[in-house]
Amino acid sequence: MAGSGVPATGELEDEPRLFTPAFIALSLAEFAYFTAGGLEIPLAPLFAAKALAADEVGVGIAVGALALTALFLRPLAGRTSDRRGRRPLLIGGALLYAAATAAHAIAPDLTVMIGLRLVLGVAEAFFFVAGFAALADLAPPGRTGEALSINSLSLYLGVAVGPLIGQSLLGIGGFTLAWLGAAALALLAAVIATRIPETARPIETGAPVVPLIHRAAIGPGLALLSGIAAMAGFFAFVALYAEDIGVADWSLVMLEFGLIVVGTRLLFAKLPDRVRPFRLGGAALALTAVGIAIVAVLPNAAGLFVGSGILALGVAFTTPAFFSAVMSRVAPHERGAAAGTMTVAIDLAFGGGPMVFGFVASVAGIPAAFLTGSTVALAGAVGSMLVVRRGDRRDAGA
Repeated sequence: MAGSGVPATGELEDEPRLFTPAFIALSLAEFAYFTAGGLEIPLAPLFAAKALAADEVGVGIAVGALALTALFLRPLAGRTSDRRGRRPLLIGGALLYAAATAAHAIAPDLTVMIGLRLVLGVAEAFFFVAGFAALADLAPPGRTGEALSINSLSLYLGVAVGPLIGQSLLGIGGFTLAWLGAAALALLAAVIATRIPETARPIETGAPVVPLIHRAAIGPGLALLSGIAAMAGFFAFVALYAEDIGVADWSLVMLEFGLIVVGTRLLFAKLPDRVRPFRLGGAALALTAVGIAIVAVLPNAAGLFVGSGILALGVAFTTPAFFSAVMSRVAPHERGAAAGTMTVAIDLAFGGGPMVFGFVASVAGIPAAFLTGSTVALAGAVGSMLVVRRGDRRDAGA
């Protein structure tokens, strides 16, 4: 899909361009979409706790409900994007996300909010899977990790600025204005997505049907799950925890997190294509574990910001490493299915992480929940390093 252009310094003259109009349009659409999502990261738990009077368990269920429907629909969305195209799912997912988000403004109780979060999960399945598959289509050969690192800046810039926008809108017009602002951003994503050409390649007649769960994505998906679950649980309770320890400007934690991820991925965009994926992913998960543990054991502003920064360094490499491990090994007509399987892991993480954190926090407090998340990430790091060790033994025996 990418055309040829003037090579950047240090690149081969015949190396295809990464920054094509389609790649830029996809990244802009995702930036608008993920800014809406970033706005909702702290908004959803605050809305559940303060406007709807939910306890810690209720907050965890409400935040994690989005991932439940997405969990079941991701594989189907992946197969559909392979057979019907990426573009319809990108546009339709963003429109559905806008409608369900706007409806939060009139949610009368926690039950309705949970229902709307389930609808958001449908939209998330469509947009997220199609976006990953389209990105893999657009990435030049041998540069999948680089393409993901750069494209994912849309996500983390959204995570960085979304909470700032949300906190500002919350102060100006309350929860109603904040929800409508998120809906407007999702609608903008749908408009921009209309500028993205179809990237899926036609499937040959008689080609075998790819399983809904792609086997090549299972191992990397489990490793990814451990890191994302820890991060998702942290996000679900960081605003409440910040207020508990006297940090009023909780949006600055999200800003720091997003800026560190963005800066790291810009500086080291090519690293996921040059380091063995599980080695890089294992190191990233170890950083995630250390960062969250610091926040848990140092209940003050310094611990919060230092730990969040280390967590951001780990997260910066986790997704590029494990997605690169998968996308570099699957055929073009299987990319949607592979993305669907990998994002099932993300759904399990975003659904299970906040729920587990919520149950632990209700019994032992938020710091104990953070330590639980740190342990989960550490288990993923150990598992990844065992994969590396087995690979080293195979290489030595070859």
